[in-house]
Amino acid sequence: MGTQKWMTATILCKTGAELVNATDPELVKFMGQIYYGLFGGGKMRQCGLGGRYSRFTIFPHLAKTLNTALHVVIILFLCVAFCFALISLGFCILNIIRVPYQAFRGPAGIALWNLLAGGFAVLAVTSFMAAVELHNLTEKIANFQETLFQFIILEQQYEHSFWLSVASATVHALNLLLVAISTIHFPMLKTKTEEANVTAEDIMY
Repeated sequence: MGTQKWMTATILCKTGAELVNATDPELVKFMGQIYYGLFGGGKMRQCGLGGRYSRFTIFPHLAKTLNTALHVVIILFLCVAFCFALISLGFCILNIIRVPYQAFRGPAGIALWNLLAGGFAVLAVTSFMAAVELHNLTEKIANFQETLFQFIILEQQYEHSFWLSVASATVHALNLLLVAISTIHFPMLKTKTEEANVTAEDIMY
């Protein structure tokens, strides 16, 4: 959650490219990179005079530029999901050590905590995607404190921290599936015993 590798993007200094009427081969001189996470990131801007690297933090630098409420909600969802994941892990260990004597400490409890942890992880991932796709999060960060130049996003991609959150939600869903399977009572297969054929000769002996 605290890493700066949630999102990376290639940015183009649109103003600089238009000033010199740059063609496709020359656009490379105006392309930079940006990466960021939930708390900060960095930007390499190129506007024809060489690259210039800068760092930024979400709080307090970008608090007024971004949708702060949505950003805080994403962090809260991840924190709650992490807490419920720890509780689920604790109950799993408890079930391994000893047989539970109350329902919420058994399969039902494990299912509940996994459902809550996975649900909040899904909400966090969905909220982050909404911030990126609907609220133009990357573009707002790229143009932060830029008065002379305008930057546009050429391409962007989610990085490993984002996919770890997706994997976390997937693991909780798999845990729910395993718990559900463990509660199914499958019919026992009974082997049919062969009846011994007793003849008159066997009785005589």
